[in-house]
Amino acid sequence: MDYQQKLAEKLTILNERGNGVLIRMNYIKKLCADPKLRPSILTDKAMEPAIKYINKKFPNIDFRGNIQHLTNIQRQKSEVLSATSSYYDSFMDVIEFRDHVYELLNTIDACQCFFDISVNFDFTKNYLDLIVTYTSVIITLSRIDDKKALVGMFNCAHEMTNGSSDPSYPRLGQMFVEYDHPWKKLTEEFGPHTRSVTTALLSLKMLYPRRNLPAEQWRSAQLLSLLSAPAAMLDPACCDTMACEYLSMEVMERWIIIGFLLCHSSLNSNQASQELWKMALRSGIYLTLTRGEVLNIHKVSEDLFDSIKGYSKRVADIKECREHAIVNSGAMHRERRHFLRGALKELFKVLEDEPGLLGPKALFVFMALSFSRDEVLWLVRHSENMPKIKTPEDYIDNQMAELLFHMEKLRGLMRKHIHVVQRYHVQYLAQYDALVLNDTIQNMYVCPEEESVLMTSFVSTLSALSIKQVENKEEFDFRALRLDWLRLQAYTSVNKAPLPLKDYPDLAKVMNMIQFHTRTVDSLEELLQESSDVSILCFYPRVFEKMFIQSSEEMTMKRYLMAFPTVCSHFHHCGHPLCPEEMDHMEKKSLRLCVTFLEQIAKQTSSVVLEICAEQRNLHDQLLPKHCAETISAARHRKQKKPVQKKGEVQKEKPGAESLRKDRTVATNVDKLHLMLTELCSSYSLCSDFIVFNHIVVPTEFLLSHLETRLSEIIVIMANYNQTTQEIARPSDLLAGIRAYTTNLHSLSSYINVDVTRLVKSVLLQQTQPLDSRGAQTVTTIYTNWFLESLLRQASNSLIVHCPTMQCFVSQATDNEPTFRAEEFSDISELQALAELLGPYGLKFLSENLMWHITSQVSELKKMVIENMDILVQMKNNFDKPEEMSNLKKRLTGGENVLKRMTIIGVILSFRSMAQSCLKDILRKHCPYLMGPIECLRDLISPETDVKVTLSVFELASAAGLPCDIDPALVAAIGSMQTDNTSIDEEYKLSRLLLVYIAVSLPTLALDPNSYYSREHGGHNNNIHCLATAINQLAAAMFTIQDQNIEQQLKDFLLLASSTLLQLGQNVERVESKNRESVYLLLHMIVEESPFLSQDMLESCFPYVLLRNAYREVYRSFVVTLG
Repeated sequence: MDYQQKLAEKLTILNERGNGVLIRMNYIKKLCADPKLRPSILTDKAMEPAIKYINKKFPNIDFRGNIQHLTNIQRQKSEVLSATSSYYDSFMDVIEFRDHVYELLNTIDACQCFFDISVNFDFTKNYLDLIVTYTSVIITLSRIDDKKALVGMFNCAHEMTNGSSDPSYPRLGQMFVEYDHPWKKLTEEFGPHTRSVTTALLSLKMLYPRRNLPAEQWRSAQLLSLLSAPAAMLDPACCDTMACEYLSMEVMERWIIIGFLLCHSSLNSNQASQELWKMALRSGIYLTLTRGEVLNIHKVSEDLFDSIKGYSKRVADIKECREHAIVNSGAMHRERRHFLRGALKELFKVLEDEPGLLGPKALFVFMALSFSRDEVLWLVRHSENMPKIKTPEDYIDNQMAELLFHMEKLRGLMRKHIHVVQRYHVQYLAQYDALVLNDTIQNMYVCPEEESVLMTSFVSTLSALSIKQVENKEEFDFRALRLDWLRLQAYTSVNKAPLPLKDYPDLAKVMNMIQFHTRTVDSLEELLQESSDVSILCFYPRVFEKMFIQSSEEMTMKRYLMAFPTVCSHFHHCGHPLCPEEMDHMEKKSLRLCVTFLEQIAKQTSSVVLEICAEQRNLHDQLLPKHCAETISAARHRKQKKPVQKKGEVQKEKPGAESLRKDRTVATNVDKLHLMLTELCSSYSLCSDFIVFNHIVVPTEFLLSHLETRLSEIIVIMANYNQTTQEIARPSDLLAGIRAYTTNLHSLSSYINVDVTRLVKSVLLQQTQPLDSRGAQTVTTIYTNWFLESLLRQASNSLIVHCPTMQCFVSQATDNEPTFRAEEFSDISELQALAELLGPYGLKFLSENLMWHITSQVSELKKMVIENMDILVQMKNNFDKPEEMSNLKKRLTGGENVLKRMTIIGVILSFRSMAQSCLKDILRKHCPYLMGPIECLRDLISPETDVKVTLSVFELASAAGLPCDIDPALVAAIGSMQTDNTSIDEEYKLSRLLLVYIAVSLPTLALDPNSYYSREHGGHNNNIHCLATAINQLAAAMFTIQDQNIEQQLKDFLLLASSTLLQLGQNVERVESKNRESVYLLLHMIVEESPFLSQDMLESCFPYVLLRNAYREVYRSFVVTLG
């Protein structure tokens, strides 16, 4: 008869089902209470009259008499039915669960089962769990305000659709009415079960007081210490009640409080019950029902007992216990947490050093985790619902990070050395437990057949184990054995059992020990979860975030901060198949919390790293050559009499003075930063990655992401660009700053295993683009804008001169103070620094912007050619007729404008050529083996090579900074100007006439006093020497697009230009020909810079003697000064 009751199976299934129903009820409650998630059917304004009517009349709703109230349900009956059916089914699950619980509890009472937590642990635990779960379901159900509306609306829609109510509706409606006052109804229901419940609870009278000790007694007993008894370090940690040692305190308190509320009659009749109940009442103020739902134990108890006669003494006890809890419990739990932090740290250090101890001392690990978990959960639920007390600091723990960190470390250690634990316990089970169990069975006087079969199977299963199974990494599964042990407990715990378990405590002891050992072998992860699950934090995000903030403010806690995001990996364990909808919300919440914590840790770490870099950059900046002028000056005048130092004048410290210390205990700012960095980086040692709801989270990636963002911002800030005043840092200074930063960033890899090289490459590569990954401006954009808007704009106005001699631009002396000196930003060292910063990508962007300015000038030049087309055609045909040319020249307009625009183009191309040359030098330094083949490829190009191939190779060479006969960027820019309206022939004609225009306009340059050639600069003071570059490159680009012979066109230009310049010599007016010699030199420059023209060609149309005399003339007037 007892075997057929299947008490063990029913308890197991109902507990699992009850947890699902409880989670479902809690989810519905949260859903209905949240305005954002509330079902739309309840928020619809049109449904308000129906909802009010249903709530008022529930459960006896008149569907026919008051149809006007239910009109909107009638109209939307199908939508109402579909929207409320899942809620209706969930409430039906509660009825079904209640029916099965009633049936099982009655059966257990009928069998007069024996309960003792230290003997039939699993049977007693399952029984008490079922009572608490059932009570929690009913209490949570009673807290759902909209349950009547949801069920009533469903039934109305069902009636309107099918013509009759749902068959289950009367029972459901009756249940809702009965549980309007849940505790009163529950106490009535559990009256008959008082004996069984009280017996089970009283079995805790030894266990609970022993576990509920203050920290002083833990400390004096050296609890959890492996070092307190070195001689017994290798002895296996075991006791008569293995599973009781890591049983949750909160679970026991829930059993006691709820159990005695349901079966309160024993409190008046049994002193032991009363003492146990009082002890639980003194331990705290709140108990968790599920998730974030709590029970105010004193208030609920007081309200219930107030309504029952003869319980005035119990009400007084409750008030006394509440006062005691408010005054003492916070401090007691604070001291426990303080003790556990030290105990866990010691335990971890010993086990990390000697992982072999994880076998015999596995119980210590689970006890430590369980005790810590209990304290975390207590603080969480009390922090959220903090009572009004004089010492609120007892409910605030700014060192929670350390406790969570050591819990995570212990969990990680157990997972890492799982094979050590398995190896030890497999041998223990086979070579000790099996033998002890066999001896125990042999010493029994009575052993019925069913029990004998079970126990024999236990021995045979354990005896068959061998260490080779662990070495071969075989999967172990002892779930069947443990379920059989639960069955055996049920069989032997009923009244008049053939084999009463209470008479055989040795059997219970050995089987409870075997159960623990099997769990360490086949379900270690489940055991870790059971003893250290803190997933309740998912439902207290405000408390969780507050704990993180408090810990992050403590310097000593920074090394433990990584515990907070890793705790988020626990959260997926608290889901249930009966409530799949909750998983999405939990996933989002968990990831949000995890990412928030990691972002904050990364933000703190990156701030410290970059502060150190900034300090080092300042020290590095002191060593730059620009700061040594004072030292050099002092050295030159060292032999002179030393001037008397003025009062109050502070002597400037030399670089390195900050390293001289009189007292090492005095910490500098850098010392403090390094200490903080060490602390923060230590937290990353917890784990390299972890999983949160199937998302693999890598903490260091958050740090790299933050560093990338901040470093990009800092580089732009170091550029010091002011768009209003056009101030900017010199490229060499910025490069020195970046090098100082990157050098110090590489030291980060000695703290954490991060790829700093990848970070730096990523940031610097982004800086070579117009915008970085965040869409912000980069140094490429900033320097491009500055060189275009400041340097080249002033160069086009001749305020800045291109200086070929010094390979830079030079500011002209003017009345106004210049905002910057051009030579400080455009010499070879600066442009090389610019090339290093911007790289080929950045310089390509710079070139594209330069080309845009060139094309705007070319389009204006074309307009001027079109305006003077007829005159230019005649001049081209009559260039050898001086009189005709003189008349035509008078009719020609805009000659100076043409030369001005061509000079601007020349200045831009000269700057680009200088930048390209510096890029070539940089690339030769960085990748010489790449530059060699590119140069060879460029040199293989001949005039006969196909144009497309030529341009492709030149594009490659140009990207590497190599000079090319034809500029591919200029070809692309001018090619993009062509429209469908103009033909190639027309463009060709315009190009030829533009050269004519330039050639015939050259003599006008002699009128400009600034057209003077400066030997010092190697060019003209108004930058007209840049015309040589402009004419050569522009002609090459235009005639390449038009597929014409570049050499022939330039010969024609040279002939025409020579002819017009020779006419300058025939002019007798000295004023006009003042700078004639300087202008003559232009012809020589054009030929020198052209890959298509030669000196022979020049001599054929312009006498060399004129050039020689011109050079002698301009050099004669140059005054040499020697310093």
